[in-house]
Amino acid sequence: MLNRPLPVLTAIHKFAAATQLAREGVPDALLALHSSRLNEAQEQFGPECVYKTAIGTHGGGTWKVDTSQPLRARVGQRQAFLQTLLESDFERHRDLRVYIVGDEIIGAMYRYAPDDDWRTNASLGGDVENATDTLSSEVATLAREATDVLGLDYAGVDLVEGDDGWSVLEVNTTAGFKALFEATGRSVAPYIAKLAIETAGRDIDADRVSDIAMRLDDSEPSCKPTPIECHPQGDVTIGYTEHIVVSGTSGSERIIAKADTGASRTSIDTDIAAAIGAGPVQTTTTVRSATTGSSRSRPVVDVVIGIGGTRHTVAASIEDRSHMEYPVLLGRDILSEYSVNVEKRVGDTDDDSAPNEE
Repeated sequence: MLNRPLPVLTAIHKFAAATQLAREGVPDALLALHSSRLNEAQEQFGPECVYKTAIGTHGGGTWKVDTSQPLRARVGQRQAFLQTLLESDFERHRDLRVYIVGDEIIGAMYRYAPDDDWRTNASLGGDVENATDTLSSEVATLAREATDVLGLDYAGVDLVEGDDGWSVLEVNTTAGFKALFEATGRSVAPYIAKLAIETAGRDIDADRVSDIAMRLDDSEPSCKPTPIECHPQGDVTIGYTEHIVVSGTSGSERIIAKADTGASRTSIDTDIAAAIGAGPVQTTTTVRSATTGSSRSRPVVDVVIGIGGTRHTVAASIEDRSHMEYPVLLGRDILSEYSVNVEKRVGDTDDDSAPNEE
């Protein structure tokens, strides 16, 4: 087995990983069990800092926040923590991901943030650039040490360059391969298979592995399931209206939301956004009125929405919904994972209590 369970559990819990890596000089992080303790220590991070949930992927659950504003120690059910915001002089926000298998660096790429965002995740629309041939010995050593400290056999190590040099951001045990192949023309998968075979005591042709890696564009797996048009039995069904919990950086609210399969993006009311500390603004979206034909821009922020015990981190638009019956409209960014029964409403049954998200 590669990447045994305990090291994986440590690595995917961002604060646990940060704590273990701190011995190697990673920037300080602060986790507090009570919100007052978190807020008391905010000033040590400067005017802005990074606020993260302990577990999150694809850039979800990560905010750049003003440390003068109050924060909560939890976002929904997940503990949150603070880290130093590292500044640099680059025109675009970028970080560096280095793929390690054993002691070998398979490839590296710069990841650039999309317009109007500071996060560099390729899943959010960021650009990638090959950095394998320009990797410094300092960065290579730091990436190897981070993987070794956490006891991992392979990992995607994210680093960022600040005014004081390079620092480790995260060590990913399930880093995707698609963006690396796009940037470098090389897949990590054959090298992981090679390490597994060698760990089991067998030999493998290294040239054969290298050849496969240069041809294996596994961003679209050959074993991908055939799409089906009907909903499989067991799909979760929600109603036209549902109890939800919406969470931001400073609070959570239990409310009734309306499902709208015609809306691509979830939308929340400005007052709710202010109450939960939704933000900062990641980008804007343009909405065209079907009745008047006019267009208007709305800010887009990350929020965490809980439905029946399942949490979704989505980029929701903010609008004044005070004249509407429901303060939150659930769009296809969430509803694509459910079947919607438009005849079912909150209050139709005796068991219409809000889901327990605490």
